[in-house]
Amino acid sequence: MSHKLKVGELNEEYLTDEDVWRILTIVLSPKSVKSSTYKYALIKSIIENLYQVNDDFELTYDQLAYGFTKVYWNLVVHHDLVKQNRGNGNAKAVTDILEFQMKHAIPSEFSFDKINDRLQLKLVSKIKSVMKTNVFGALYGDTKGQFYAFDHKREYFRLKPAVHQFMLRYQLLLTNLTNYHMARMIEELNEVPNINYLLEKVETIAKRSSLKPFEEILLHYFEASCFYCGKDLSKSNSQTEVDHFIPWSFVQSDQIWNLVLSCRNCNNSKRDKLPERSYLNSIIDRNEELVEKVNESKKVLNNYKDKKIIMLYDYSIRNGFDEIWVPNNR
Repeated sequence: MSHKLKVGELNEEYLTDEDVWRILTIVLSPKSVKSSTYKYALIKSIIENLYQVNDDFELTYDQLAYGFTKVYWNLVVHHDLVKQNRGNGNAKAVTDILEFQMKHAIPSEFSFDKINDRLQLKLVSKIKSVMKTNVFGALYGDTKGQFYAFDHKREYFRLKPAVHQFMLRYQLLLTNLTNYHMARMIEELNEVPNINYLLEKVETIAKRSSLKPFEEILLHYFEASCFYCGKDLSKSNSQTEVDHFIPWSFVQSDQIWNLVLSCRNCNNSKRDKLPERSYLNSIIDRNEELVEKVNESKKVLNNYKDKKIIMLYDYSIRNGFDEIWVPNNR
């Protein structure tokens, strides 16, 4: 059984976009032999980390387990949707999360990002073990080894370059399809009112509710001024906010190399738009400074390279984020 595998070799067979779509259509749909929401959570976590791969297209188990845990915590604890598979009993990840919540007396109203860092890491480590047993091999089998390789001992996950490129090209569509099919399965299993109610929850479960830690880092190393209009943010009446340079609705994750200090006017005006391309050079320069200034830059800027934010900018346009924004006062 594929889910018991500890190592999965990559099938090097050439894949066209049509081939990838054919496999994904089966994986995402009820036709798949896998009857758990695990596959959707893993796909969501892969999408969240598309721009975090190293030069060999590898991700660590810790990176994927963090996103996977966040999805299930927010579904199971924060939104009280316990049933996640069609078999008898709860999925192992669900049981572990509920036991962890009870053991540490974490309030149900806490979304994942509100849990302190120490407990987050403990829970992610626990769920990573579940993924080794039940997740990495299962999706590997469903995709016939043509999407990725994995190794439990090294704890690495390597995407096929063609699949990585495919997911970049169709990122927004894949996100929407995954959310839709995940919501459909959860609706069926939990007898909730309707899929629109669930879609709203599934679409937002990965989002952090606070960017305050990033604001503190940026204010510590850079002048308190708006990245876009240059407004002084150090004045007592200013409103300092943190903005996703490339919109969160496309990126679906919080990476400091994509975050900037912004005044409230610019942040409210920009919303889900891309800033004018000239700002791309500015954030590349800012990130070079950040690498030099931050002692723990390897951790804060994990696998960051200039080409990644350029690629992210270009792929966001290809995915429909083509409304370009400039500050009102420019």
